Formats: sequence, C-alpha cells, structure tokens
Amino acid sequence: MKVRYPLFQIIDKDGNLTNQKYEDKLTGDKAKLLYYHMTRIRTYDQKGVALQRQGRIGTYVPFAGQEASQVGSALALADDDWMFPTYRDHGASLTFGADLDRMLLHWNGRMEGCLPSRKKNILPASIPIATHLPHAAGAAMAETYKGTNNAAIAYFGDGATSEGDFHEGLNIASVFKAPVVFFNQNNGFAISLPVERQMNSETIVQKSEAYGIQGVRVDGMDVFAVHIAVQEALERARNGEGPTLIEAVTIRFGAHTTADDPSKYRDQEKINRMRDEVDPILRLERFMTMNGMWDEEWVKQINAVIKDEINTAIEAMESYKKPDVAIMFDHVFEKPTWTIEQQRQNLLRVGGRK
Repeated sequence: MKVRYPLFQIIDKDGNLTNQKYEDKLTGDKAKLLYYHMTRIRTYDQKGVALQRQGRIGTYVPFAGQEASQVGSALALADDDWMFPTYRDHGASLTFGADLDRMLLHWNGRMEGCLPSRKKNILPASIPIATHLPHAAGAAMAETYKGTNNAAIAYFGDGATSEGDFHEGLNIASVFKAPVVFFNQNNGFAISLPVERQMNSETIVQKSEAYGIQGVRVDGMDVFAVHIAVQEALERARNGEGPTLIEAVTIRFGAHTTADDPSKYRDQEKINRMRDEVDPILRLERFMTMNGMWDEEWVKQINAVIKDEINTAIEAMESYKKPDVAIMFDHVFEKPTWTIEQQRQNLLRVGGRK
C-alpha cells in the first residue's frame, strides 16, 4: 500500500544524507546557523526548568526535543512575516527575534511579558488551544488585501486538531487562499492523551485533503527537512497558491509543563533511554562532524555567548519588583462586574497586592 504522505527527511538520526536532491543546500554556514539557534533555545529551555524548580519563576512549559521543528521553521520566515505561537513555542519566537527579557518576564508573571515583540510581528503566546488559527488566517488575508508579499505561520500541537478552531482556520484560509502555513508539531500527546486516542485518521496531515490545500509530513527531528519544507510552503503562499498544513513528527522529551508527571501516562524511562539516539541537536552535530563542518572551538565560543546572554536576561528579570497579581482583574471587562470587583477585594484582603 502506497503511503499518501511519506515522511520528508533529508538527514537521518545518524546524520547520514537520505535525500540527494537537497545536498547543495546543506552548507556549512547554514548548518552552523541552525546549530547555534538550536543550542541557544535548548540552553534557554534548560534554564527555564531550573528556574521553576528553584521557585524563581512560575509554571514553565518545556519544549526539549522540538528544537529542530521550531528553529527550522522560524528561520524560514521573512522579517515582515507573522508568527502565531502557542505556549510551547517560545523557542520559535526567540529564534524569529522575540525579546529574551520579555520572554522571561512572561514566565515570571509580569504583564510586560505579554506584550508583542518590539522587533517582529510575533503575537503573544496563545494559551487557549487552537483559537489563534483563524487569527493567523485573518492576518495572512489582510496582508493579501494590502498588496504585500508577507505570509504567516501558526504553531499548534496534535491536540489542537480536535478543536473547532482548527477546522475553521483551515477552511477560511483555503477559501481565500490565505498565505499562511499551519505548522503542527505532533509530539504524540495532547497533555496525557496519546494521538491514537484522539483521532482515527492515520496522520494529521491528511486532514488537508478536506480543505483542498497542500499537505506535507516532515521528520520534525530533522532541522534541514523542516527548514526546507517551510521555505517551500511559504514560497507557495507568496505565489498565491494558498495555505499549507505541515505535520512535523517530533518528540517531547519531558513533561507537558513543570506541573506534569509524564511517567503517569507514558513510558518515560524509554523516552530517556532513546533521547541521545533521536536528539535533533545531536543529529545535526553528527552530520556536521561527518562533513567536516564541526568546529569545537566555535562551539565553545557560542556556548559562552549564549550562557552570558541568558544570565544577563535573568538578572534583568529578577531586578524587577514582584508582579502585582491584582492586575489580572484589570482587563477582563471595560467596566468590572460586581463579581470581578468582589474577587479583587477578596484578593486584596488576603494580601494579594504587592
């Protein structure tokens, strides 16, 4: 039986080239750029988990294992494109140009961390599942009406495909040929629910057929494959060929959030044992080593620069006074209802305002 959507891959887990067609695009400069950003967000992610465990930030959402998906896709964007991330896509946001200091303030519960980027068209992380997908379609349509060549990308997990907003977003984008890439990171679990228990279709990408749009299934642990797949999807979008649904098959190494225990719903020991074998950063390192691109001194230099950048941002975050938790009531309604006001007063009575 022919596979309708074969997995697009360029290098395998051992770093071997599996697709000769793209060999000329795998330059040393490109490999180093991808490796730098993957290392940067991996270091940031590790620090985020550590800060939460130390009580220095609130609940944190780790993304280890999904670096290739996030970096490969983000680096395919043009400067004026739009990014619609979820709560797990801070790696993509940082790669595209989000402000590191604001990102940390977000996890520290400060309003400043929810503001749009100062540099790029990056929307605040969507916490509700899939609600940003129609927004991404709308932003892309607006760019078409304005006569620009800008496109949009929207990130979401496998669980989002069970939401109505997913179907609404794809449908309206299809009808109006909106220049948007719907980028699904299928890490196998919607929190604790395995993908085979939330849908009966063989893949997520085949859902593109219902809306008459292009579908691509890509090895989400292969940063080259992700990067090229998104580049090609964006090129189609800019040429007026409409949206693309990309399913990046990846693995979430750790917990859904730092409030989660993944061992309760999956074989976490198995994930830990296979981690080095499938790690997307190690895959790229193996490719670079085999092709004479690996530079140990350069790696030491970028690691030092990255650690210094992150530590400086943490110091800046911790120099802020503690956040005023009562501001959570300020922007719910134009005029607070009596219930909201009562909740505010109850909080203040127990010392909520700092």
